[in-house]
Amino acid sequence: MKRILVFHLLLILFAGAALAQSASTTSQTILVLPFENSSKAPGLEWIGESFPEVLGERMSSATLYLVPREDREYAFDRAGIPANLRPSHATLFRIGEEMDVDYMVLGSYGYDGQVLSAEARILEVKGLRLSPPVNESGPLTSLISVQAALAWDLLKTLNPAYEINRNEFLADSPPVRLDAFENYIRGIVATNRPEKIRKFREALRINPTYTQALLQLGRTYFSAPDYESAAAAFSRVPHSDPAAHEASFYAGLAYFYTGEWEKAESAFSYLASQFPLTEVYNNLGVVEARRGKKNAAEYFQKAVQADDHDADYRFNLGLTLYKAGDLAGAARQLREALRLRPGDSETRSLLDLSLGKTDLNSRPRLPQERIKQNYDESSFRQLALQIENMTEARLAKDDPHTHAAYHVEHGHDLLERRFVGDAGRQFREAIALDPNNAAAHAGLASVLEASNDPEGARREANLALAFQPLAEAYLVLARLDLRDNQNLAAAANVERALALQPANPAAAALKRTLAEKLDEGTKAKP
Repeated sequence: MKRILVFHLLLILFAGAALAQSASTTSQTILVLPFENSSKAPGLEWIGESFPEVLGERMSSATLYLVPREDREYAFDRAGIPANLRPSHATLFRIGEEMDVDYMVLGSYGYDGQVLSAEARILEVKGLRLSPPVNESGPLTSLISVQAALAWDLLKTLNPAYEINRNEFLADSPPVRLDAFENYIRGIVATNRPEKIRKFREALRINPTYTQALLQLGRTYFSAPDYESAAAAFSRVPHSDPAAHEASFYAGLAYFYTGEWEKAESAFSYLASQFPLTEVYNNLGVVEARRGKKNAAEYFQKAVQADDHDADYRFNLGLTLYKAGDLAGAARQLREALRLRPGDSETRSLLDLSLGKTDLNSRPRLPQERIKQNYDESSFRQLALQIENMTEARLAKDDPHTHAAYHVEHGHDLLERRFVGDAGRQFREAIALDPNNAAAHAGLASVLEASNDPEGARREANLALAFQPLAEAYLVLARLDLRDNQNLAAAANVERALALQPANPAAAALKRTLAEKLDEGTKAKP
């Protein structure tokens, strides 16, 4: 884990310069348009708007920025194109050029009463090229799975060397009932807040664990502003869900605005442990300052180190240093803040205070620290990719075994955070470097198990054990045996794992589960 901690430290220290470079050199922008309804079946018009939502969520990455719906609607409104009009390819080219996007996704869908079919093509704006179509189909109730498969096809079209296995990719699509999904999409496109809330709540009534609906419901309450209801919605998103990072950020803000400092600190602290975003460190500093904690300056210092061009970070650090009696340090930070934002009267007033230029009898009330409301995970991912590339260049000089060990460690860290596809890529890179690396095969077995590929998981686990006995591989086999009702084989594999790692909590929990199941089987016999 030491390498991973170093990786996080690098993210904090090099964020500013790396973000600017990575945004201009590694990222491409893609706009997904609503799909055209070629079906004659009534009541399916909402599906067209669902494609940008699902494709946007599934295709977004550190190197591919998906234009949000609000920006797309703004561009179409400026061009005078009604929402229900299907523009010509020439008009789309013009809009794409004005929005400075690299690609646009065009598509259509149809339904014959039994099967929903979808077709998509990629329009390369700068090259004026239209890709061959990709097609997927399935039952209407499997709409999200059809769309996820289409997303994978499009990613392979953009990059034929795309590494994530199709099964792994599709396994990241949680099952959602069609009626819940319909309410969610209708909530997305609703134009007034009460209707949005009604649709999102209906989606959650049907599917209480629908995290995207929880996230959107929280956002809608937050914009009201109804911070208490927003915090309640955001806090229901489990930490194991990919949406947990954004939910934690806005939960922290909602708790902050309702004065629940400890809950705000807990939400921001969790996010900082996952994604060391500068705005998160800033907000932790603000919360600690409101609680009168002395460590607020440490968080503001981290934010300034990561992004020294943000006037608010400079202002917050200057204010904290002023309160601590470090007038010279405060003045340095406030001068920089004023240079970055010359018209900031609050910063000017505080700088005068720190320089002793204000009459003691007319000193203004001290301002409050500034909270950040922007959440930018895509920038973090761009930064992480660039630093990973830098690490790769350095590790290329090491022997393959050492290089592979880094990918194994990074893969386990990603798997622990539920980034299954990214973890699989790390383990595969390790295997390419060191084919006999047992830990890499065991890690890939865990990924394939999580991706609902039991045959692949069993194959990789057995490969790992052929090179070295590992508890992780035995536990994968044990869970697969349990899945196949091979309880005795599962119990034997659990015991092998415990022999290697007696304190392994997963093995202990699985042993208890097996004991209960075997006991139930014994009682059931006449």
